[in-house]
This record gives sequence, structure tokens and C-alpha cells, in this order.
Amino acid sequence: MRFLTAGESHGPQLTAILEGLPSGLELTKQDIDPWLEKRQGGYGRGRRMVIEKDEARILSGVRAGRTTGAPVTLVVENRDWRNWTEIMSPEPGGEPRKKALTAARPGHADYAGGVKYRHRDLRDVLERASARETAARVAVGAVALKLLGVLGVEGANHVVSLGGVESAATFDWARVPEIEASELRCLDPEASQRMKVLVDEAKRDGDTLGGVLEIRFRGLPVGLGSHVHWDRKLDGRVAQAVMSVQAMKGVEVGLGFEGARRPGSAVHDAMFLREGRYARDTNGAGGLEGGMTNGEELVVRAAMKPIATLMKPLPTVDVVSREAADAARERSDTTAVPAAGVILQTVVGWVLADAMLEKFGGDSVEELVERVRAARDYAASY
Repeated sequence: MRFLTAGESHGPQLTAILEGLPSGLELTKQDIDPWLEKRQGGYGRGRRMVIEKDEARILSGVRAGRTTGAPVTLVVENRDWRNWTEIMSPEPGGEPRKKALTAARPGHADYAGGVKYRHRDLRDVLERASARETAARVAVGAVALKLLGVLGVEGANHVVSLGGVESAATFDWARVPEIEASELRCLDPEASQRMKVLVDEAKRDGDTLGGVLEIRFRGLPVGLGSHVHWDRKLDGRVAQAVMSVQAMKGVEVGLGFEGARRPGSAVHDAMFLREGRYARDTNGAGGLEGGMTNGEELVVRAAMKPIATLMKPLPTVDVVSREAADAARERSDTTAVPAAGVILQTVVGWVLADAMLEKFGGDSVEELVERVRAARDYAASY
């Protein structure tokens, strides 16, 4: 499978085209909109989330609630577009420079993108570099999660830390409803309260906060990915997808960096045969060995830096006047860590759905289900 997204933060809409979906997948906007809503939520979000009410429109590739095998087109409209019609118009003239941005914001794509594409109005960079683009990717990922669900794969995400406050809770699938009910998407109530205090303090100070997210999937069959070629190793593909999300600065699978501090006997997962089935008591590998799924839960963590737009701006340089300036300020969040987990679950979900189709093929969902079931039976009897 593959997809392409297009659109700007303050343009009329975000558009995504998905190619390679099998036919027969039951799909409506009700499978996508709840994910878009969750992406907009979380403690610490800014005013843009009040303006927008993200909903998906399906324009092609679905008929009578089922995919046809043709490319699927999804659209998410930007309600804020009405306030930017003249500024963002593709037509010559108008007022494109009315909100020109020339004071590059440290931590953003502004400076590097301006040099690369020879823009002096850095709005031509920020409009596409904005994390608003992730709304399109969440819509795409929601479709992938629907396909994974049909194949018996379930995902979840939660906040491990925010602003240096660590959750002491251990993930439990039975507690996923608690995550969904939490403004911080955190399983530790005491840590959540401390996180809220930090977010409130950062907002008063014009500052921002980052954190660490954990994404999990269970029910994955053995053998997705490959050990044969570097670009088919699933851990590499997952890491690339995670790092492609705005503000992500680190990724690890299983024990990750902690595994580098332990001896091998405390890292690798011993195997046993119990009642004729392979079993393990630990999952330090995080579900991936040799670039392939091993049947255990996939566990991925990502480090998100603080959002780079500060209401108390950092010193910078104006790229037109070349004089010292305060970094430009755009409407932003104090933190988007809780929402980032939602985004990451959907982008990793796309990678996994793609790996499913790569291994099992099938032009229809019916064929795909049959092949996955046969693979599970073989692994159980291996």
C-alpha cells in the first residue's frame, strides 16, 4: 500500500489518496472521525482545536460502505480557511504577504526550508511543515487500523512521561478504557495531576513541554517484515514512520536504550514449549527479532520534543532584514503529547497493515483473512 497527503495548515483542506487497499473492507466516515477527534484532544491543546471540528469525507474508492479496490480519496476540511482565504489564495495578487513570516522560529523547519526552497516569506515553509498535516495521516491510519482489526490485530497508546513526570503505571490491556477517559492518556492518576500542574505552569510562562509515548499492538502474526533486505526490516520501517511525525526526536523498540545497559541474559527472551505452543515470559525484544514480528506484542516508544512555537519567543534572526529579532509567534499548543500517541498509533498501524498485505497479498479482504488464518495455524503447529 502507499499514500500521499497534500494541503497546508491554513489552506482549504487536507487531502489523502490511499492506493492498494483490498476490496470488501467495510469503511465509513464513522471509522475515521473518532480518531480525528482523539487527535484534537488532550490536556494542553491550543485554540486551533476549538476552531476545527475535523471530519473525513470519502470521495472515491468506497461504494455502499465497502472498498472497491480502487484508490480511496479522503478529505479533511480546514474551518480556519475562511480567515485565511486572501492570504493563502493560489491566485496572484491579493494579500499573500499580509501575514508574512520572516523571523525564523528555532526548532521549526523555517530556516532550513527557507534556504532549501529559497523562500523569504517563511510561511511558505511552515504551512506544510505544520503538524496540522497529521490530521490527514490520522485519517489514513484509521483506515489501516480498521483493516488490522478485521485481521485480529489490536492497538493502543498511552503517555509514559510528560515534562519529566514519569508514569509509574504498568500498561494493561484491560485498562485501555481508562486511557481513553484520561485527558493525559496516562494510567497513573497521581502522575497525571502533576503533569497538569506542569502544563499550567508552562502555559503561564509562555513555554512548551514534550514527553514520551508508548504504542502497542497485539495479535500480529509471526513473520511480518524480513531479515533478508535492509529496507524490508520491520523495525526500520516502524522507526522511520515514527520519526516522520513532527517533533519526534527518538524511537525505541522493546527495552530499547535500557537494553544497552544490561547483560544479554537480562535482555533476550527465553523460549519455552507449553501445551504444544511456543511461549515467553518476557518481551525485551518488543515483538521484533531480526526485523520480523515474533508473535509477541509490538512495543514502541517515541520521544517528543517540546513544541517549537513559544509564546515567550526565543532570540532569532529576521531572514529579510538580517537583524536580531524575536521568533515569530503562531497559534500553538502548550503540549501535544497526549495527542501524539494517537497519531503514532495510526502511523505505525499503516506500516503494519502494509506489511500484512506484503506478506499475505490478496485483492480482497476475504482472501486476506483466509491467508492470515492459515499462517496463524502453521505457526501454531511449527
